[in-house]
Amino acid sequence: MLTVSSLSDIDHQMQLIVASAAHSQKWMTAQTGDPLEVFRRMKFEPVGCHPVENRTLNLVEQVNQTWTFVAALAATRILLEKHSGAGPFHLAPGAHAALALDVMSEDGLVGAETFAAVKPNNNGKLAADLAKLAKHPEIPHRYVFFISPLFPSIQRQPQLEIDGVEVWSVHL
Repeated sequence: MLTVSSLSDIDHQMQLIVASAAHSQKWMTAQTGDPLEVFRRMKFEPVGCHPVENRTLNLVEQVNQTWTFVAALAATRILLEKHSGAGPFHLAPGAHAALALDVMSEDGLVGAETFAAVKPNNNGKLAADLAKLAKHPEIPHRYVFFISPLFPSIQRQPQLEIDGVEVWSVHL
């Protein structure tokens, strides 16, 4: 779990993510030989690294985790601006998270789910996150933030909202 109190905390975490990606990029550019063998290693061997923790991952999981954390950090950047008195924010994005929601303010007044996908409705992710947040009416400020190439701006998406949950597209 990460704790973010300021924009500089977000910038620091993004630097870790970029360094992790650079490490894996170096590994990828050094690969030669059978392309399927390279793909096998990317999928099954710990040749990548976690975007913010000092541990290895397979490269496919690194890509997924990278964008999960980028989405959560982009969301938190907006939440720090919209709810300056609510922080710090705790981030634990992902399926095996330590929090009820991907991003939560310490005071319990702000909560968000975050994700990255080609389309926000892929695999029912947006609908599932909206349903999850609908189960938390005790949180007065509820959000879903997503990264998608179909929505290349930081913008509220009211056409996607239900049950009083704000939906925002974000990007780097």
